[in-house]
Amino acid sequence: MNPRSRHNKSCINRHSVAGAMRRASVLVVVLVVVMLLTLGCYTFTQIMLSELEATVAYERDVRSRAYADSGIEMVAAVLGEATDEFSRPNLYDNPDLFYLLMADSETARGRGAFCIVAARENDTGANPIRFGLIDESSKLNLNTLLSLSSTDEEQEEPAGGADSNEEQQQDMLMAIPNMTADIADAILDWLDEDELPRLSGAENEYYGTLSPPYETKNGQLESLDELLRVRGVTSSMLYGEDVNRNGLLDANENDGDVSLPYDNADGVLDRGWSTYFTVVSREANLRADRELRIDVNQDDLVALYDAIEEEFGSDEALFVTAFRLNGPDGDPDSGQGPAAPTGRGGGGGQASGGGGGGSQTASGGESRGGLNLSGSGSTQITSLYELLGSTVTADVDGQQKTIESPWQDEPGDIESYLPTLLDKLSTSSEEFIEGRINIAQAPREVLLAIPDIDEQVVEAIIGAQAAGDSSAFDSGGPRSTTGWLLNEGLVELEEMRTLDRYMTSRGDVYRVQSVGYFEAGGPATRLEAIIDATQDPPKIVSIRDLTDLGIGYGLQPQQSEQTEP
Repeated sequence: MNPRSRHNKSCINRHSVAGAMRRASVLVVVLVVVMLLTLGCYTFTQIMLSELEATVAYERDVRSRAYADSGIEMVAAVLGEATDEFSRPNLYDNPDLFYLLMADSETARGRGAFCIVAARENDTGANPIRFGLIDESSKLNLNTLLSLSSTDEEQEEPAGGADSNEEQQQDMLMAIPNMTADIADAILDWLDEDELPRLSGAENEYYGTLSPPYETKNGQLESLDELLRVRGVTSSMLYGEDVNRNGLLDANENDGDVSLPYDNADGVLDRGWSTYFTVVSREANLRADRELRIDVNQDDLVALYDAIEEEFGSDEALFVTAFRLNGPDGDPDSGQGPAAPTGRGGGGGQASGGGGGGSQTASGGESRGGLNLSGSGSTQITSLYELLGSTVTADVDGQQKTIESPWQDEPGDIESYLPTLLDKLSTSSEEFIEGRINIAQAPREVLLAIPDIDEQVVEAIIGAQAAGDSSAFDSGGPRSTTGWLLNEGLVELEEMRTLDRYMTSRGDVYRVQSVGYFEAGGPATRLEAIIDATQDPPKIVSIRDLTDLGIGYGLQPQQSEQTEP
């Protein structure tokens, strides 16, 4: 073979090898590209799956918030539904009403619900939660504290310089755990309108020395958090150990210094003053059907007689107007009694109130039932219990008559007529009655703050709260009014007349904790709202999101099966 041929063959071999090498390089590049594309697809898939999970989680979070919001709206609707005294349902513990399945599903993950939940304040048993509302009237209203004072007209100023009203106001605060005389006086000074500090109090002279300085409110509180500006008040006093605001003793609230909050590990939850104080409690001064009550202290006695006669009858109208004219027999303040004629002229009619038509007396004044009603009445009724079992002496048709109360103070009678009496009559024409304490739900400490109440009565009330069915306190139940204290022999009638101005059987402003969640876990929302049912329709005053504090309650999935969606 000549040299040229060998050269050509060598060149061909080299070109073949180079071509093969180039083809192998393309394969490697293709493999790398495929690998990168696969990795990209995998990454994209993972991102999309993460986005899907995030979207589902967000959707479930939104749904849990909607469930919790629905719970609050449902409560407002329930409070606005009652049209008569016996139609309002059990609001204290009613799982059939306040535990509702909102979204049904074959799997627990898809089932969503809301519940209206609260802690049982006086129950340390195996079932510490209840499904119901918190009546703000079960707490001591700081904004009405200055008006909740003794009705005694003659008050002597003690040697220390504080009058008896100030002492009584301080005593009411001192019934609350962890309260001191210094802090009690400082709170009262923060509320009262003057600039004079109480014996252990603080006014602007003290707050002006702080850095930065500020002034006392000298008026009503808008929220309990304002107490943190009062000298000596701390957040631990106000909220205690209950950091998640559920009213239950959780593990981290009973482990000493191991975890926050730092506590004394005594096995008892310090709920703080927020359990005992409020600034919003009140009742609508309306009948259960939202009509105006009859003000027994109105100046127009003719209108009073006519209104009571229409609702109750002529006997009741005669007694109440005669009571207003002369006061009860045996009352030294009324200046009247069997031996002290009123001297008021009479007209037509009978002592029993027969004949409700109006007429003119001999002196020209208008009369009803034989009573001269031209005046405005010399006696103010401070409690409707004054009408029970009383007698009144009055001039009826020109003759001195003793009129017995149509509402006798026999236990069986009291239970039958008292709900209607308290529903239709009032001692005031004010739109609202503020600050009275709901004895059906108030804790022992708040009950002890009621002026002039005996500790044995407090223990009896607490025993009644804990015993039996809570429906006893429902509308129409045997304890639906404060009169059960009298009916069950816990207090005497005279004592009831004194205590009545401080007590009620139900308020109209409620605190609500609504939890929206899914049975299999996942996002949950806990909201706290204040609902004012004195308005028509009821008004949602405020909503606070407590979700960051946790669900707060160990809710069991099977509980939602108690109600239908």
